[in-house]
Amino acid sequence: MDEELIFFMAGAIKIEGLLQTLPGDKGVVISHPHPLYGGSMYNNVVESLVRVYQQAGYSTLRFNFRGVGSSHGEYGDGTGEQEDVRAALNCLWERGKQVIDLAGYSFGAWVNALTRPDGDIIRQMVMVSPPVAFLDFGSAQPLPPLRLVIAGSRDEIAPPELIATMLPNWDPKARLEVIQGADHFYGAFTDELETILAEHLAAETV
Repeated sequence: MDEELIFFMAGAIKIEGLLQTLPGDKGVVISHPHPLYGGSMYNNVVESLVRVYQQAGYSTLRFNFRGVGSSHGEYGDGTGEQEDVRAALNCLWERGKQVIDLAGYSFGAWVNALTRPDGDIIRQMVMVSPPVAFLDFGSAQPLPPLRLVIAGSRDEIAPPELIATMLPNWDPKARLEVIQGADHFYGAFTDELETILAEHLAAETV
């Protein structure tokens, strides 16, 4: 089944998204990399996350942050983008998805970490390459829903050794998986990324 192009409102700003609705109450919102560096919901890592979540039976909503693609508005320095994430979560909730995960790659992981959603809406959070050497995660702790962080061993923007020092503050129960040889962009490593996430989601449902 193909994803459906939808629009939803983040405050007064119209946001473009791609929604695939599957049976059941599980859903995930997926956030993309940095808008000022070409990031969009069509990014290769975002595509990988969408594919794995769909195969695991989740309804998926990926979206373009404000100012990207056909989303209105302009870059919000991370603050406006938090409003976009909250609106996306509410969009899934209003469609009857009550077990909602939040996943993000790079800038998207940063925005997700800073977002304080309405109520207790997030079941678990997955971060791929949180850019801890590039953006300030200072106000992002603690993160009780965080379960999994994935990073590449050659990632200078999200160095695994720096992530490892921050993980206990985010959530001591969260797991860090390092893909040997991968850099920030996962060129030939998206298969490994997908395998790690698929195994994680399968274990969560046992």
